[in-house]
Amino acid sequence: MAEIQFDDVTKRYADGFEAVKHLNLQVPDGDLMILVGPSGCGKSTALRMVAGLEDISEGQLKIGGQVVNERAPKDRDIAMVFQNYALYPHMTVRDNMGFALKLAKVPDAEINQKVNEAAKILDLEQHLERKPANLSGGQRQRVAMGRAIVRSPSVFLMDEPLSNLDAKLRVQMRTEISRIQQRMNTTTIYVTHDQTEAMTLGDRIAVMRAGILQQVGPPSELYGHPNNLFVAGFIGSPSMNFLPGEIEGDSVKLPIGNVRIPDELRRRLEGGPGGARGGVIAGLRPEHFEDAGLVADRASRGVTFTARIDVLESMGSEFYAYFMVESEQVSSRELEELAADTGGTDLQSTRGGTQMTARLAAESRVRQGQDLELWFDANHLQLFDPDSGRSLLAQAGAGTSTPTPTAGGLQGPS
Repeated sequence: MAEIQFDDVTKRYADGFEAVKHLNLQVPDGDLMILVGPSGCGKSTALRMVAGLEDISEGQLKIGGQVVNERAPKDRDIAMVFQNYALYPHMTVRDNMGFALKLAKVPDAEINQKVNEAAKILDLEQHLERKPANLSGGQRQRVAMGRAIVRSPSVFLMDEPLSNLDAKLRVQMRTEISRIQQRMNTTTIYVTHDQTEAMTLGDRIAVMRAGILQQVGPPSELYGHPNNLFVAGFIGSPSMNFLPGEIEGDSVKLPIGNVRIPDELRRRLEGGPGGARGGVIAGLRPEHFEDAGLVADRASRGVTFTARIDVLESMGSEFYAYFMVESEQVSSRELEELAADTGGTDLQSTRGGTQMTARLAAESRVRQGQDLELWFDANHLQLFDPDSGRSLLAQAGAGTSTPTPTAGGLQGPS
C-alpha cells in the first residue's frame, strides 16, 4: 500500500518565505492526483517534499502509513519523471532504462527482463539499441518513463513531464500516461500548470494558489462546483467570464439582463455560506452561451441579449466569439493573479466595459463585426461573494478544502 498523506505540511525557507502553507492532502493508493496551479503556487515544492528533495519545516508526510520526514530519497521507494528527460546521451535506450537497476547491483538477467517488459508497455521495443539523439521528443519522454517503471516503485512523481513536447505530442502522451498508470495501478502525483492537462488526466485534482490548497476533487466537481473565484477562473478553457451582479428577489441583475435564478440554484444559494443577498460576482462559462436562433424555448431557461461580435475565431467544430459588455470591471486579487499568470493585464478594453467570450455551435450564422442575439443558460450560472471570493452556491462538504477569507484574501487553515 502506498497512500500518500500530507498532515499540515509547511515548507518555510531561511528568509521566512512559505512556499507551501499547512497542506492537508490525501492521495489514496493507486490514485493519479494532479497538483495544478500557476507558476510559484507551491505545487512543485510539494512534490519535491514527497521525493525528499526538500526538507519539511512543519507537519508530517506519510507514505504507506509511515512518516518519511527524515527518510532519505533513496529509502522512500519513489521514482520521478522530470520536465527535462535527463537521459545519458552516450547510452542506448536499454542502458538508460536499466541504469538505476545496474547501480543497485540487480542481476543482468533481471534487468533485461524488466527493461523488456517496460519497453513493451511503452512501445519502445524496436528502439532499445538506439541512442537518445536518434529519438523523437515523445520517444525520449517514454524512455524517461521507462527508467521509472523498471524500478517498480510504490509511488510515481511527475514534474511537468510533457512541457517540452509540442501540442500534438502532449495530447498523445497524456493518453499514454493515463493508460500506463491505470495498467500499473501505481500511486502517482503529477504536477502541471496546464489546467487542460489536469482535467483530462487525473482521478482527482488539487488546485493550489500561493502555497495554499484551494480545492480538491474530481475534474467534474471543480468545473461544475468551484469553491471560489480562483478555482472558477483557473479551471475551464476558454476561461470563465465574470460580471458584477445584484440579487433582487428571485433574479440576478446582470449587465446582459435580468437572469431568473433556477430553483436548484436558489436552493443552493439559500443553503450556501452567504445566503441570498445583494451584490455578487457572476460567473458565466463561454460554453453556456449559444446563438439564440439555435435555442428552443430560450426565454424559460435563461437570458437573451444582443452583442456586437468584435472578434470571431472558427475552430471548425465551433466558434469562439468575443464581444464587449458595458459594465464596471470586476476587481479581485484572485482574478488579477490569474490574468498575470496568463501574461495578460486585465479584461478591460480601451472602450471600457468587460470583454466576454462565447463558445458557439458551428451551425451559428455569427459574423465578425455584426450584431448577434446571444442566449445564456441560467442553469449554469455561478455566484461568488465579491469580498471573500467564495462561492455562494457551494454545498456543505464540497471538495476537501474550504479556505477561509481574511483581510489579505483567501487563506488556508492556520
